Formats: sequence, structure tokens, C-alpha cells
Amino acid sequence: MVFNLKELEVQNPVAIQLLNKLETKTATIGVVGLGYVGLPLAVEKAKAGYNVIGFDIQEKRTEMVNQGINYIGDVVDEELADLVKSGKLIATTDYSRIKDVDAVAICVPTPLDTYKQPDISYVVNSGKEIAKYIHKGMLVVLESTTYPGTTEEVLKPILEESGLVCGEDFFLAYSPERVDPGNKQYNTKNTPKVVGGVTPTCTLVASTMYRNVLEGDVHEVSSPKVAEMEKILENTFRNINIALANEMAILCHKMGIDVWEVIDAAATKPYGFMPFYPGPGLGGHCIPIDPWYLTWKAREYNYHTRLIEIAGEINDSMPDFVVQRCVEILNEHGKALKGSNILVLGVAYKKDIDDYRESPVLPILTKLTKAGANWTVVDPHVKEFKWNGKLVKTKNLHEVNIEEADLVLITTNHSAFDFEMVAEKAKLIFDTRNAITRTGDNYYKL
Repeated sequence: MVFNLKELEVQNPVAIQLLNKLETKTATIGVVGLGYVGLPLAVEKAKAGYNVIGFDIQEKRTEMVNQGINYIGDVVDEELADLVKSGKLIATTDYSRIKDVDAVAICVPTPLDTYKQPDISYVVNSGKEIAKYIHKGMLVVLESTTYPGTTEEVLKPILEESGLVCGEDFFLAYSPERVDPGNKQYNTKNTPKVVGGVTPTCTLVASTMYRNVLEGDVHEVSSPKVAEMEKILENTFRNINIALANEMAILCHKMGIDVWEVIDAAATKPYGFMPFYPGPGLGGHCIPIDPWYLTWKAREYNYHTRLIEIAGEINDSMPDFVVQRCVEILNEHGKALKGSNILVLGVAYKKDIDDYRESPVLPILTKLTKAGANWTVVDPHVKEFKWNGKLVKTKNLHEVNIEEADLVLITTNHSAFDFEMVAEKAKLIFDTRNAITRTGDNYYKL
């Protein structure tokens, strides 16, 4: 998409003024929500030379940021401390400071309710707070994953209650976050960014900001709906392919075939195949949640997203399959799950991170408890976690006696785990991550 800057200048001097601020790095930028998406984005914007104000309703978070204390794995401790010390980055719970920013990104959670319907209350509340203090010449960008139409149908009317007109007085766009916690190659700085504005001017203003912050390409699309849909497509693609891998794992188990060997063999094909791997279930804020936003929105158009829902059902059923396999493995060795001691390795939803949001380990623990099993969780990255309303402390591997466990259940393949030691000392092992390369009567794979 190409824009005529001279024509734009004639039509909208307000946009030109904001563009000049963005280009000269004299703009102040706000970030609402200082979690896994917001804090890395705030840091990158401050590193790029902008003055940044971070907003969060959690006072503990803002206090930590203002002390230069990092709590997000994808942020470098020293960089955060230096930016705070230099005054380039501050944090506050006072949303009236919105009046001091020229642009603001909304990076708040978008969870599901108990009926797997979108809960966009955080987006709505953020929009209402911004609307109180929005001023002429401000850019607002929604980054939270949501269903197609949210930016224009929900956020835009809230902001226009201020009396300002979108595309003329202020500028609104959607640019989906692309955060992969623990990814050593791609991060906020170098991952390509998709931007879709409500008007061409909105797109230009938003893409200009991101081009001045990020190293990755900025890909402009025709509308917020396109950008919202492409984000859901990304994660639905992964959800469906993981479901296929999980279903293959179940079938391969029944047929006595090693699914991991099958996938490795298929991955030798240089075209037409991309390897996805099975596991104990899905975790994180995106893949287990985002596809359900689309299935909910599809009902508005009298369409039933059958493939997406079936994939969700398969992935959601994996904790049940894991516990059932625990029953079978123990039974083979003359033990019942009830009363057995289960050593669970990992509560984080994936390798080498501290994020346990939507972790499949949580329902696995619930099912083990209902079956009467005793369990201990070991995780070097997660010191404590919330489970069934309780705060549970984890242990380090050297703090537990592996030999006392009736079964070691590997649910996360952290690099810090000494799997050789586990293999030597464990009575029985059920490996859901293909973490140990070995065979034996006491070793079972997913």
C-alpha cells in the first residue's frame, strides 16, 4: 500500500504533525499493559529513543519497572535498568497520564470465559480510560489478540465518545502482537509487524511508529479486520497442526509405533511438510485461546467452524490421555495410580520459560488428585504457581529423591533438567516431550 504524503499533508495537517514527532523521536509513547507483550514493547520503544510511559492496573508491576527490576524473560535486565535510570521509561497506575502521550499501544489480556467466549473487558476498560484523556493528534493501536471487528466495532465507538473523529482528529489501528516467549531467534525487535488502520492515514501513522522502533518488516494491510484475522489464522494454523500431531500420537500408541520417529522421517521431505510435535496439551495465552475467538465470531455469520473446534477438542483432551497412560503404565508394573507418588517435571507450558498460563500440567494435576495420586512438581523456571486457588511451590531436581517416585512424568523438557540422571534413577518414566533418547522396560513415550 502506497500513500501520497503531499496529498495527505493537504488533507490532514494533524497527521503530519504527529508523523513529524514520530520521525524525530520527540513523541511520547504509552503502553497499556506491562505483561509478556507490553513490557518488551515498551523497552524497545524506549531503546529507539522515545520517551515511554507504561500503564498497568497492577501497582506491583509499575513499582518493579520504576525500580528497574525485570520480571519478563524476553527483557534484558540491564537494558530495563538503564532505560529507567535514564528517564526514558517510567511506569504508572495513573491513567490520567494518557493526556501526556502522543501514541498509545493497548497490550492487555483477552482471555476466554468459562463458556469459551471472548472476554474483551480489558480492552473495553482500557479504551474507556484512554477516551477520558484522548486528545487531537493521538495514535491508538490495539495489539491484544481478538476477533475480527473489535477495533472498529468496539474500540472506535468508545474513543469517539470523546467527540473526536477517527481518521481526522485521532488515528486508530490494529497491529497484532507476535511474542513467542523463550524464542532465541525472533523477539519483539526483529519480528515482522502487521499493521491495519481504520483509514489509510491511520495505517500510515501507525506503520511509521513501528518502522522507527523495530528491525523487522512492517507489512501494511487494508483494514484492522484483515490484521485481526491474520493473527487468528497464525495461531489456528498451529492449533490444528498440533492437534493432528496429538491425534497421530494417540493412534501410534495404539498401533505400537513411535510417533516421534514417524515425524522425524516425514520431516526429511523438503517440501509440502512442516513438523509439529505432540505433547501433554496446549499452553500459553495464544494457541489454546485465539481459535475460539474465531469460532465465536463465526456464529454471527451462521457458520460452524468444524475443523477448528475438533482440533480444540483433541488438544483439550490430551491431559486426560496423559493421566490414562499413567494409569496403564503403573498397572503394567502392578501399581495403582491411587496412592502412587508422581514426580512431575515441569509446569511451564513449554521449554525454558517461566510462563505457565493455560499450562496443560494444571488440569493434569487436578486429574491426578481426583484419582488419589500424590504429586510433586519440579520446575527450575517456576518457583511457585497458582492451582485450584492455591499457591503451590515447586522444587528443584536435586531437592527430591527420584527413586522414591513411583512414576516420573516429564511434561516440560527444560534444558536445565538432568535427564540422564532421571533415566538412571527413576523406577518408571512417562515422557510426553521426547526428552530422553533411550529404550527400556521402564521408559514410555507419549
